[in-house]
Amino acid sequence: MLLLEFVVEKTDKQTLRGRWKLLLVVAVCAAPMIFSYFTYYVVKPSGRTNYGTILDPRNYPMPKLQGHLLGAAATDPAIGLEAYAGKWLMVQIDSGACAEVCQKRMYDIRQLRTAQGKAMDRIERVWLITDDTPIDTSLIRQHDGVRMLKVDAAALKAWLPTESDSQITDHIYLIDPLGNLMMRFPKDADANKIKKDLSKLLRASAIG
Repeated sequence: MLLLEFVVEKTDKQTLRGRWKLLLVVAVCAAPMIFSYFTYYVVKPSGRTNYGTILDPRNYPMPKLQGHLLGAAATDPAIGLEAYAGKWLMVQIDSGACAEVCQKRMYDIRQLRTAQGKAMDRIERVWLITDDTPIDTSLIRQHDGVRMLKVDAAALKAWLPTESDSQITDHIYLIDPLGNLMMRFPKDADANKIKKDLSKLLRASAIG
């Protein structure tokens, strides 16, 4: 009887020890992500400033946009931004006409991604197109690699927040690798100031 109790007690201790080891492994793996989010969203050291507006993603959950990639066949299944999960998304919204301001924004996003050096592969450029206006072929070639997705304009307006004197086509939005809308840059944004925000964020984050 004593031997049986000893064996049961030893087994229970081994089980408990195994569970603690598992919890420790999970904690170690999750720590970098938890720390990066804590420092970016919660800890606000004096003197720290952000150029972009930090958004609370709980207020702007990503909708199912059901868009179609530019050039995709009509029979191809619709996709949303969740198709690019695991990457930081720099998103702009505009008509297929893409006037001068739109083209400058596309250029800025391309340069901002390139400026991140080795970290550039963590970023995807996304252009959400709000109408059926044909896009200039030279523009497509110039910005090869941009994810061009035709989506419903009304769905975007219902989702994306703007400044009081602006509309969604005036902004660059940043979405994290978990699909959270987390930053909006101002109208006529200064690319150099965006670069500082983006570089800080990529350094602080262990995801994507």
